[in-house]
Amino acid sequence: MRYILQIYSNSAPEQFATLSEEQQQAVLSEYFAISQAPGVTGGDQLQPATTATTVRVEDGRTLTTDGPFAETKEALGGYYLLEADDLDAAIELAARIPAARMGGAIEVRPLVER
Repeated sequence: MRYILQIYSNSAPEQFATLSEEQQQAVLSEYFAISQAPGVTGGDQLQPATTATTVRVEDGRTLTTDGPFAETKEALGGYYLLEADDLDAAIELAARIPAARMGGAIEVRPLVER
């Protein structure tokens, strides 16, 4: 089964900023280790939500809006793509993502298999 592990940073960036340089490097190393974990097939950090453009099509016209559609406390900060045997394995890896313990949340969602 394939899963996306969506990282909602919430207050994690603020907590990260309070860490020493050595602690920050340790956290970054954790993210890198997860990207190299068995079954992880991709992933990346995203630019802040303020850099987003929202696209809609109404009556055949393309409409764009700067930023996310709705103001939200939880912004998607990054993701990993994971091939795992089951949901429990995906949850186990999600729990290792530093943002999960730094005020953020990880949404584990299965991908549609076609």
